[in-house]
Amino acid sequence: MMHARRYFYKALDADSQPMGKVLHLIARLYAVEDRAKGLTGEERLGLRRRLSAPLMAKLHAYLLEIREDVLPKSPAARAVRYALNQWEALTRFLEDGDLEIDNGATERANRDVAIGRGNWTFFGSDKGGRTAAVLMSFIAMCKRNRVEPFAWFRDVLSRIAGHPVNRIAELLPHNWRPLPTKA
Repeated sequence: MMHARRYFYKALDADSQPMGKVLHLIARLYAVEDRAKGLTGEERLGLRRRLSAPLMAKLHAYLLEIREDVLPKSPAARAVRYALNQWEALTRFLEDGDLEIDNGATERANRDVAIGRGNWTFFGSDKGGRTAAVLMSFIAMCKRNRVEPFAWFRDVLSRIAGHPVNRIAELLPHNWRPLPTKA
């Protein structure tokens, strides 16, 4: 959704009235998402079905309505085409309360990888590259779950050897709880 929104925002100067209406509808969708913060996936899905689904239906109908009115090579036409071509992906968040409305968090998590790609061309070996990929994945998981990566690594590495293998999932960043410190 954030990419679609960006296309409409770029078209705003050239075609302000129809693009403004689209951006208003998208803003209302994001307002529902703000309201859904802290809800379970099931609760969020219920809220989306009640509030976001009608907004998406209105947005879709409006895009179909203005599709023929925008100039074919204009930024507005590109925005409308993009949204309609991506409609299935744009509406997927209405089917699963655990999905986000957009993939912004994932893209932000991968930004470090994109920026460093040139620096990592030569890891010394394929094994070094695979190791770096695993470590960066753990760091991204920690950040996504608001866990300080160094504290997580230090704690998990200090206790993994004695941890029961059938409970290894407890040590993943989204489940992790540090051991109480001894005074």
